Amino acid sequence: MESIRELYKIGYGPSSSHTMGPRKAAEKFLSKNIDAASFVVTLYGSLAATGKGHLTDKAIEDVYKNRSLTIEWKPETFLPRHSNAMAFKAYDQIGQELDSWIAYSIGGGAIIDDYTTLETEHIYKEGNMEEVLQWCDKNGKQLWEYVLEHEGDDILDFLNEVWRVMKAAISRGLDEEGALPGILNLPRKAASYYTKAKSYSGRLERRSMIFAYALAVSEENAGGGEIVTSPTCGASGVLPAVLKFIMDYHHTTDKKIIKALATAGLIGNLVKTNASISGADVGCQGEVGTACAMASGAATQLFGGSIFQIEYSAEMGLEHHLGLTCDPVAGLVQIPCIERNAFAAARALNHNTYVLMSDGRHRISFDKVVQTMKQTGHDLPNLYKETSAGGLAFFA
Repeated sequence: MESIRELYKIGYGPSSSHTMGPRKAAEKFLSKNIDAASFVVTLYGSLAATGKGHLTDKAIEDVYKNRSLTIEWKPETFLPRHSNAMAFKAYDQIGQELDSWIAYSIGGGAIIDDYTTLETEHIYKEGNMEEVLQWCDKNGKQLWEYVLEHEGDDILDFLNEVWRVMKAAISRGLDEEGALPGILNLPRKAASYYTKAKSYSGRLERRSMIFAYALAVSEENAGGGEIVTSPTCGASGVLPAVLKFIMDYHHTTDKKIIKALATAGLIGNLVKTNASISGADVGCQGEVGTACAMASGAATQLFGGSIFQIEYSAEMGLEHHLGLTCDPVAGLVQIPCIERNAFAAARALNHNTYVLMSDGRHRISFDKVVQTMKQTGHDLPNLYKETSAGGLAFFA
């Protein structure tokens, strides 16, 4: 597995696969062809189908500003490797082709091509949760200690910055009002939810606050604000909301939150390695489902759960989102994406409570659910994988 630095990426919304990934690919191709006179970028599959709503063209245009650029859209064409495909071509002044490259945005801002991955450093020997748990049990370590063992202590500084950006996104989102960009004119809700939550007490206040925190980050993402992929832009509201809620209502320290981020990153990394976190590849189960698994595991650690209870909680986070389709209305990361973040955050806290009542033993392992999610996603028609051609997007 790669470093969790490749999972947690600090950047701007609204989409890690449709905005951050294409921008990175465009920058890489430009760096190889800095003297080219013109460029043609062809977007395929779901990258083309929902690219305008996700600002894919703007992300690429920002890279090639002041250069001759043509963007072609082919939403009906799906390349075999991944549905988020893009082809780059560079030409000289007389129109002769200088270079070409096909890249795939696989989720979380990561890019691969037909030959190699662009992030190739693998620092973890263990490849699934069962192997990780065996290592931890043998060495008397916690899951976050496993991460430090392989990443080094400097990963704590990185995670501290991740947590800073997450908290800043919540703070901005709770203060912002007005409509989000795009043809839906969807009004922001986080500020009003936060105001109402403070007027409540007890369980109603707490449940309303977790909604407000998740909405705040998701709306910041939809508005193009700075967020952390956790594991993606579209699912970036779940984990920060759960961590902020536990910090505020259970007086958890930043130090413990950082350790929980390490564990959550490991959980997300296992899904990314053995299945997918791309909505265009496996549907929203790979995005919000993985985010819920990460948040569920992190919460269970913060409440004193064992490594086996953490695994159980993460398993439920993913299992209870199996089959979730990705069908954003108008191609925007707004409906149903924003609400899904809020409810996944609440569900993560329920998983934590349920698991801590148990001894951590259960029938279906996290690894089996990851494989099930992968198969389920590949069985879904492309219609329901970020094309905005079916489901809610079709009937809205």
